[in-house]
Amino acid sequence: MPLPTKLLRVAAFLFLVTTTCVADDLRVGVADVDITPLESYPMAGYFHERLSTGQRDPLRAKAIVMRDGETSCAVAFCDMLGVSRDLYEEVRDQAAKATGIDPDQIVVSATHAHTAPDYFAELYRVQQQPDSEASKKSYAKYLSNQIVAAIVQANAAAVPVSIACGQTNQETPVSFNRRFVMRDGSVATWQNHRNPKVVRAAGPIDPEIGLLMFRSAADDQPLGVMSNFALHLDTVGGTQWSADFPFYIEQALRKHLGEQTISLFGAGTCGDINHSNPNQKERNKCDMIGGSLATTIVDALPTLTKIESPRLQVSHAVVQLPLQEVSPLEIERARQLIPAAEAGEKIAMMDRVAAYRALHLYQLRHGEPVPDITPRRQVHSLRGVGASLPVDVTTIALGDQAAIVFLPGEVFVDIGLAIKRGSPYPTTLVVELANSNETMYIPTRGAFAGGGYEVINSAVAPGSGEMLIESALTQLRQLATPGQ
Repeated sequence: MPLPTKLLRVAAFLFLVTTTCVADDLRVGVADVDITPLESYPMAGYFHERLSTGQRDPLRAKAIVMRDGETSCAVAFCDMLGVSRDLYEEVRDQAAKATGIDPDQIVVSATHAHTAPDYFAELYRVQQQPDSEASKKSYAKYLSNQIVAAIVQANAAAVPVSIACGQTNQETPVSFNRRFVMRDGSVATWQNHRNPKVVRAAGPIDPEIGLLMFRSAADDQPLGVMSNFALHLDTVGGTQWSADFPFYIEQALRKHLGEQTISLFGAGTCGDINHSNPNQKERNKCDMIGGSLATTIVDALPTLTKIESPRLQVSHAVVQLPLQEVSPLEIERARQLIPAAEAGEKIAMMDRVAAYRALHLYQLRHGEPVPDITPRRQVHSLRGVGASLPVDVTTIALGDQAAIVFLPGEVFVDIGLAIKRGSPYPTTLVVELANSNETMYIPTRGAFAGGGYEVINSAVAPGSGEMLIESALTQLRQLATPGQ
């Protein structure tokens, strides 16, 4: 399908820097592009296939580029379920070539919208035959090209800005831990307090919204707001494209600050957090959630603290997360269950989840798919990695007041909270689903002991979450004490 490039609303910023840099050395640009499919296309988010039937609101990729004479980085926030390593590497390589930014300092993250395209299978086919006409006209190719375009536009659009940072708490309840300790000591997901077998929530939430505010240095015009909150983006449902509740945040910010404002939303560590209140029968609606968060954000903007002496620092590390074992018995069971499920037989959800995970692990460990069975998501660049999965942890620091940490996968909230507690930066945003979703869920070691859906749907071994905490805190401390 022919897909025209849509490049909309470009804004740009500059971070002032002290020490050896003069004011104009550090520049930042932001760009916003459309990534909505123009035709009906498979939708991601669930364990059954569904095709889109229209658009509720547009899907977008928003990029921010920061650079000075010595350091540069780029981040794209995309209205997608996840960023496969294959998509990330394609975007990274093209964007690095076009901008000169170090490939290790380019980040692509997903907001985790469950009403976004399921591009994974098509991208795999594109990478198998990149020069075919079908590949060139595919949505998967359009998607990667658009994300690259956002980064290139942001890099070219840098102008001076002032920035402010801070955090506020979401007081109206919109997020809830979705795992529950049961009377028999097990842990179950998606329960309700009306169930007499429920004892308590198995973990906390993170009510904090981290914020960065950007204004034009020339005229103090509001240009962009970066926000970070831990809540699963699965509040819409249906078969229409939607960016979920961040769309309402964007609309409210534009209404309050002007149409030129770009809203950059980074998903917090929400692997075990959703919007279903266990104390009530009805779930909160998307517009209520987005509107409430937007009100909290708008009300907090006047309280943010200006960063008087910002300087850009970027740190990147590759962490080898141990993969879980997959047994011949699990593979044989997957060979039986998946064809039955695809033929319409009723298969228990947890059995289906375990079957797909087994196929995913087999391909990661051994390189080739299980014979005669096609995984839901085939991997290209990471197939056959062996016993561990290489993932990125990237940290950006702005002066001594604010930092952003990027993690792979669907991360449990306790991991993000631990990073914030140990961070030497007063404002620390922790963004998940960056550069890779092949990990699937990343629970804490304690959560692995409890079991449940998220544990069944994880590719990594217990202790992986704690490895991410260690890497993030090491980077944060090193950035906070340069030269020591």
